[in-house]
Amino acid sequence: MTQKLKTYFPDIRQREELLEQIHGNAALEQIFHGWNPEQQNLFLDCCTGVRGVRMLYDSFFKIIMDPDTVPERMEELLSLLLGQNVRILKVLPQESRIAAEDSLLILDIVVELADGSIANVEVQKIGYAFPGQRAACYSSDLLLRQYKRVKSERKKLFSYRDIRPVYTIVLFEESPREFRSLPDRYLHRSRQVFDTGLEMDLLQKYVFVSLDNFRRLTQNKDIETKLEAWLHFLSRDEPEEIIRLIRTYPEFRPLYEEVYRLCQDTERVMHMFSKELEELDRNTVQYMIDEMQDEIDGMKEAMDGMKDELGKKDAALAEQETALREKDAALQEALQEQKTALQERDAALQEKDAEIQALRRELQALKEQ
Repeated sequence: MTQKLKTYFPDIRQREELLEQIHGNAALEQIFHGWNPEQQNLFLDCCTGVRGVRMLYDSFFKIIMDPDTVPERMEELLSLLLGQNVRILKVLPQESRIAAEDSLLILDIVVELADGSIANVEVQKIGYAFPGQRAACYSSDLLLRQYKRVKSERKKLFSYRDIRPVYTIVLFEESPREFRSLPDRYLHRSRQVFDTGLEMDLLQKYVFVSLDNFRRLTQNKDIETKLEAWLHFLSRDEPEEIIRLIRTYPEFRPLYEEVYRLCQDTERVMHMFSKELEELDRNTVQYMIDEMQDEIDGMKEAMDGMKDELGKKDAALAEQETALREKDAALQEALQEQKTALQERDAALQEKDAEIQALRRELQALKEQ
């Protein structure tokens, strides 16, 4: 398969040639030996065509999909994802982004479109916990950013109708758990709507792409649409899949050629690869922390529920104990009343018995006279 890739991409180098260059340069050799064997083999496999380069690596994506130098690529991808023609006006800095975090992002690009809309394109290696809440926060940040910009430009002529939509677009390499309930869907588009059918543009729109679901659902199937072709390009790195894509959509071949030309610059690519490994390690740790925190929160919530349930049971037992005490007191009172009544009857009987004895003595005395 390596030879087949090389027939399409002559710039692919042989493994021996690449290793010879690395071992002949002390700086490159130091970087190479700083990786574990699995990482070393991954790097060599990607550069020699044993497997494809992962296009969602931050460094490669920003070069291949650079909105400044090749805007037509990002424009086409956004047009297909948003279902409308898109033209990128400019790339915006991340200056007003919500406070920096140890994120799980592979890349994060914000662009302004020709109609004034703003689109934020993110790729996540591992899906965030609470992706909905997070996306809503970043969407709100984009909207506020646009509001401040438009108001500053228009000054006294400012009108809210001048504010354009904001799009939050997230591609997940591995989807968060919320997406696993829909394993047969990979593209999710959303906008805010009313349950009455009232039509009003609330400006915040979302597109989530589950690339893991896409890979599974399109395995061994024809690439039927241009959107499928783009997602295939971004998410598949198997050599046979690369060949299948460029046979069906030859326009993707120059993008791969660009990648393999880039791989000729060994020092640059090794530094890019090291950066990706560092980000992956950091992101994996952060994901584990998020997962553990989520698990802790779940356990705490379960414990709080158990405490509430125990509290309810304690309250119920206390009520039952109070009721039993009241019944016991009532029973003791009834028994005391019965005892008192019996004592009174006994006293009355003793009095009558005394009277009877007295009468008997009087009768005996009369008989004796």
